[in-house]
Amino acid sequence: MNTKKDKTASVDWGSVLRQASVPIMFIIICAICIPISGLSANMLINEIVTRMGRNSFLILSLLIPIMAGMGLNFGMTLGAMAAEIGLILGSDWQIIGIPGMVLAAIVSVPISVLLGIFCGRILNQAKGREMITSYIMSFFVNGIYQLVVLYLMGSIIPIKHTSIKLPRGYGIRNTVSLLGMRQKLDNLLAINIAGVKIPVLTFIIIGLLCLFIVWFRRTKLGQDMRAVGQDMEVARDAGINVERTRIISIVMSTVLAGIGMVIYLQNMGNIATYSAHSQIGMFCIAALLVGGASVDRASIGNVFLGVILFHTMFIVAPRAGAYITGDSMIGEYFRVFVSYAVITIALVMYETNKRRAKSVAGQQLQAAQDAEEAAGKEKA
Repeated sequence: MNTKKDKTASVDWGSVLRQASVPIMFIIICAICIPISGLSANMLINEIVTRMGRNSFLILSLLIPIMAGMGLNFGMTLGAMAAEIGLILGSDWQIIGIPGMVLAAIVSVPISVLLGIFCGRILNQAKGREMITSYIMSFFVNGIYQLVVLYLMGSIIPIKHTSIKLPRGYGIRNTVSLLGMRQKLDNLLAINIAGVKIPVLTFIIIGLLCLFIVWFRRTKLGQDMRAVGQDMEVARDAGINVERTRIISIVMSTVLAGIGMVIYLQNMGNIATYSAHSQIGMFCIAALLVGGASVDRASIGNVFLGVILFHTMFIVAPRAGAYITGDSMIGEYFRVFVSYAVITIALVMYETNKRRAKSVAGQQLQAAQDAEEAAGKEKA
């Protein structure tokens, strides 16, 4: 009896270690790089707190599609592009501060909904290949976005202010200043504790989203998404509209990503018009995976652990690279390489675990059939 318990405990510990392998690796990397970087504890904590406020809302937007079994939503960049359009229009209309942020979020919502419905319908035709499909979709929609901001804005879509237009008279400049709303959200109700600035209102908004996600999981729609994520055929037999539920999960993720991008860019203070959204999905997904999430399982705790570990590495890697090799670009290359590597490892582990689970299920089915045949022979 004790031997059986010991074996079970051993298997559980092995599973825990496999699931925690990426966070453990990043803890080791950070433990090595932090002393080498030479950053003071106060500066490091300040940077981590800033990045938590800047990125957490965006990463939380990834949880709902995972709940619905659609994996990592690389299509979150669709919402980011919608937010950028809202911010560009708000800048042209000279609406600054918190009202400008609210306006940008309002403008982004209908665009995000339309893009989310479009993306969700495509993904329903690519069941089992949602991640690669959403990744390609982000490139396709990026092409449409480039057409809108490079050619249509200023020619068909009225843009009054020359400060954001290209010299030719149409198209948007490579960088649009958001000086009028830079860190307005972060500074509102901000407090300073031991030299560390805490953006209280930003964290309250992030906390409200966390509460919403916890509440949403318990609703009828949230339970439907979880059922679809576990087994689409069983969910369909239970009367759940699988396709509609999947589309709703993508729409919600895209809308939340748009709002998260507004929070992100107000902290940055400018828009890199043609590139701000291009890497945002990759880095958010990498941060979530670093926090211990997987393709089919993620929690709010994974989000915050991932933000801390991933962005600690982002902060210290260039300085550590400069100290070791004399070239800070080594650290820059390393952190981009790690972002792609983490996603690759997660996808490989997901496929490996899926095949292992199918193999175990097949063996169990075969054992059950053999037992039935043996029982039938004994009766005969």
